[in-house]
Amino acid sequence: MLNALHPFDANALSLDCAAAAREIEQFIQRTVAHDLKRQGIVLGVSGGIDSSVCAALAVRALGPERVLAILMPEKESSPDSTRRGRLLCESLGIEPIMENLTAPLTALGCYDRRDSAIRRLFPEYGPGWKQKIGLAAGLLDADRVNYFTMTVESPEGDRQTSRMPVDVYLSVVAATNLKQRVRKTMEYTHADRLNYSVLGTPNRLEYELGFFVRGGDGLADLKPIAHLFKTQVYQMAAYLGLPDDIQSQSPSTDTYTLPQSQEEFYYAIPYDKLDLALCAYGRGVPEDEAARALNLSVDQVRRVYKDIVLKRRTSGRILRNAALVQPVEVDGSDA
Repeated sequence: MLNALHPFDANALSLDCAAAAREIEQFIQRTVAHDLKRQGIVLGVSGGIDSSVCAALAVRALGPERVLAILMPEKESSPDSTRRGRLLCESLGIEPIMENLTAPLTALGCYDRRDSAIRRLFPEYGPGWKQKIGLAAGLLDADRVNYFTMTVESPEGDRQTSRMPVDVYLSVVAATNLKQRVRKTMEYTHADRLNYSVLGTPNRLEYELGFFVRGGDGLADLKPIAHLFKTQVYQMAAYLGLPDDIQSQSPSTDTYTLPQSQEEFYYAIPYDKLDLALCAYGRGVPEDEAARALNLSVDQVRRVYKDIVLKRRTSGRILRNAALVQPVEVDGSDA
């Protein structure tokens, strides 16, 4: 906890980027070569800030010849994601490979399963329509249980929004999670082929608050920026000199066909405020002191702290190893 001489403020997220980069690069080198006994790194790149920073740090650590970047668009991906991904790879001197995932996702029923669930809520939903899931607004303004809404848009541009029943929500999420799981399957396919490690790209907000898919983007051999807040990842991007188009990109999910921010889908408040709130919560900063730093009321901070607790529990459940009847000794340690 901070004292009165050093009140908690946004400076708490200031990062010594040079020192942080050295630490991460050494971690990548040590983990890949010595701990995992692998020859290089595979990672999916989307043109987003997290995968871009991870790719740049991997190149600095291992050299461009030992980093394989995979672009994995599918029919509902934003073309801008692929464009930014190519721009990143060009700036880093690495040659990406392209794996279009539309066919496997279609074969697994990703789109059909999702659309069938949506029609339970909007019977008229069909070809040419767009959709997205959103966390209901108002987290800061009242004590309530979080719930999700579905927004659909007709080919004529008419939008409808409705609260999602639990069964519809679960069915839609189960179907769309196939996108993250198929991407990860492709990463491990190439990692096995090359004797490489798979690098995961979650930042601290995603890792600590459970914004990832078990067996999908939550699966990796190493996660080098899981200790960095999103704000700090942007600082690192500037330090690394990533293209301006990537540095200015707002976080998005690129999962649904309507534009959707991460705030809208999961976090409920802007990432920079949530970064500071999570930092304050982790340091045991009292709600009134955090409220001054965040420019929120004490009640609003109390609600954010409560939401952090709930999301941390979610993350803990997703990150758990498989349950065993009895511990099994593997290489000298309990697994």
